[in-house]
Amino acid sequence: MTTPQPAGEPSLVRAIGVSGLAATTFNIMIGGGIFVLPAIAAGALGARAPIAYVICAFAMSLVLICFAESGSRVSLTGGPYAYVTLALGPFAGFLSGVLLWVVAVFAASAVLSALAGSAAVIWPVLAQPVPRALLIVAVLTMIATVNVRGVHGGTRLVELLAVVKLLPLLLFVIAGALVTRAVSAPDTASAGGDLGGTVLVLIFAFAGSESALVPSGEVRDPARTVPRGLALAMITVMLLYIGVQLVAQRVLGVDALAAAKAAPLSAAAARIAGKLGAGIIALAAVISMFGNVSGMTLATPRALYALGRDGFLPFVSTRLARVHDTYRTPYVAIIVQSTILGILAVSSGFVALAVLANVSVLTLYLVCCVATIELRRRDVRQAGTPFRMPGGAIVPYVAIAVLAWMLWHAKLRDVLVVLALIAAAALMFVSTATSRRASRTVVTS
Repeated sequence: MTTPQPAGEPSLVRAIGVSGLAATTFNIMIGGGIFVLPAIAAGALGARAPIAYVICAFAMSLVLICFAESGSRVSLTGGPYAYVTLALGPFAGFLSGVLLWVVAVFAASAVLSALAGSAAVIWPVLAQPVPRALLIVAVLTMIATVNVRGVHGGTRLVELLAVVKLLPLLLFVIAGALVTRAVSAPDTASAGGDLGGTVLVLIFAFAGSESALVPSGEVRDPARTVPRGLALAMITVMLLYIGVQLVAQRVLGVDALAAAKAAPLSAAAARIAGKLGAGIIALAAVISMFGNVSGMTLATPRALYALGRDGFLPFVSTRLARVHDTYRTPYVAIIVQSTILGILAVSSGFVALAVLANVSVLTLYLVCCVATIELRRRDVRQAGTPFRMPGGAIVPYVAIAVLAWMLWHAKLRDVLVVLALIAAAALMFVSTATSRRASRTVVTS
């Protein structure tokens, strides 16, 4: 029997379609990683590096199928937070929401900091503390203003940036495939590298769909839009990463690629087209990172909005749940989010915490897969007929097994830090229990 569910938030505008969701997901997944990961993969696995991308793509495909089904069943703003809350209860939902937001904040801050570093390659003065800080503030101000003024504008911005940053990368792949100066060097770099450990690192390149699904309450026709948008983004990302890796290895050779840790694609582009090619790739890196932060600013503040809406944040819930009277956007959450990103990026003291993002994301994915199983069992339908992949009954279980295998390769200290963050979130949940009960009592009366 279908479980009756409440309607989505009527105050938010449902303006995000397939192209908007796909572009948002693409911009979040393709951030700064594509410009540095080829060297890491080559150094760990040598010529076998593309295999790790295939494994990551397979694992993320399983997770995305679970997200597609959950997203087509649950239309409330909050993405995974909403899925898990509806399936497993408010406590599990709150922990997932906090985990989602923390991962996204540190990831976006790291990318924003890297953006400033890449911009300094083009204009060295930006390496100085004050110009660097001003650049970060200017970038965030522009992105936040566009998103506060409406989800239409935020969506158009990420769609534009998806096209702008995709073209240089496609040109890199095409030019690298055609260049006659390819290196044919023996593979001496880590022929017997740790495949599981490398996959654990590279999965970060494929993460991001969980943030893109946060504004589910603003998605048109979720049962159609969510699976199509995610599939389009995932296929594009997978092909692009594998193509970039293969071309970089062909142009530089495995050993030289592994040695070019700071800017492997710029090194490869310099071999293809000299300084001009290297400059184009450096500019593409800045645009790509700008698009990543833009996608995060479109999606992640909705998690703050959802947590505030449900009264989980002491003293600030009411403010964070405000929707702009004119633009119908969660403007307070967007401003708060942008301020936090700016502080973290300017201070640039969170590089070590970025390593924890993968463990946090994989933990969140695992919980979301469990939620998919429960939503399916209860036949939750908030937006019409849900998406269901043929033969997909076992997908959540296979996804859980693959995620557990990947987490097995994580270091114990990283797991302990994530568990500590979850414990802190649990204390926050308990501390707001009384105020949330009182709020519900007032509303009921």
